[in-house]
Amino acid sequence: MAEAFISLADTLVTGFDIIDFMHGLAEQCVDLLGVDAVGLLVTDQRGRLQVMGASSEQTRLLELFQLQNDQGPCLVCFRSGRPVHCADLTGPQAGAWPRFAEQARLAGFRAVSAFPMRLREQVIGAMNLFQLHPGELDAGTAGLAQAMADIATIGLLQERAIRESEVLSEQLHRALDSRVVIEQAKGMLGERHALPMDEAFTLLRSHARSSHQNLTDLARSMVTRTTDLQPSDSDQGSPAPPEEHRPES
Repeated sequence: MAEAFISLADTLVTGFDIIDFMHGLAEQCVDLLGVDAVGLLVTDQRGRLQVMGASSEQTRLLELFQLQNDQGPCLVCFRSGRPVHCADLTGPQAGAWPRFAEQARLAGFRAVSAFPMRLREQVIGAMNLFQLHPGELDAGTAGLAQAMADIATIGLLQERAIRESEVLSEQLHRALDSRVVIEQAKGMLGERHALPMDEAFTLLRSHARSSHQNLTDLARSMVTRTTDLQPSDSDQGSPAPPEEHRPES
C-alpha cells in the first residue's frame, strides 16, 4: 500500500506519461481494494471528461458507453463531487441510469461505486469501481479508494502546476492524441497476432517498460510500421509440433 501511494504521488519524473499513470492507478486499485475492475474518467483542457485509464478493455468500453449516453455513476460523482454507491445494479437505485445499468449487467457486473478525483473544490475526474457480485463496499475499502483517488489527484495537479497554462493545454491535447495512437497500435497487434485487446495492450505496455521506451512513442512506431512486436510463447501458447515426415511410397 505504501509503495502504491508513493507511486501515485511521484509524478515529477522524466517522461511522465498520463496514460500509463492512469492505467497503473486502475491496476493498483484492483489489487489493493479487492474489486473486479476499475475505470477512470479525467477532464481534458476544455473540462470535458475523457476515458484515461481502465483495468480491462471491457471496462474501458463501459466507461465510453457511460460518456456517450451521458448517464452513469461516474458522471453523477463528477458533477456532485461526492461518492456514489450502487450495491445492486438490478435494484431501484440503478433506475437512475437504466442504459448504463443494463450495459454493466451485460458485462457481468452487479455493483458499482464511484469516487471523485477531487482536491478541495476542484474536481478533475472520477473513479469507477466494479464488482461481479452485489454488495456494499465496507467502510475501510471505501476510505482507501477515496484516499487513492485523492493522492492521484494531488499528483496530477502537482505535475500540471509546474507548467504554464499553454504547456498544460498542449500536454492534455497530446494525451488525447496518445490515446488514439495507442488504440491504433492495440488494434494492429490484436489483428496481426489474433490477440484480445487486453492482451495486446499488455504486450505493448510490457515491451515499453522492458525496453525503457515511452508508451506513446512505441505505439506510434507500431502504427508507422517501424517497429513490430512478437508475443512470447506464453502469450500464444506452446508452438505446434512439426509435422511428421512421411517417405514417399
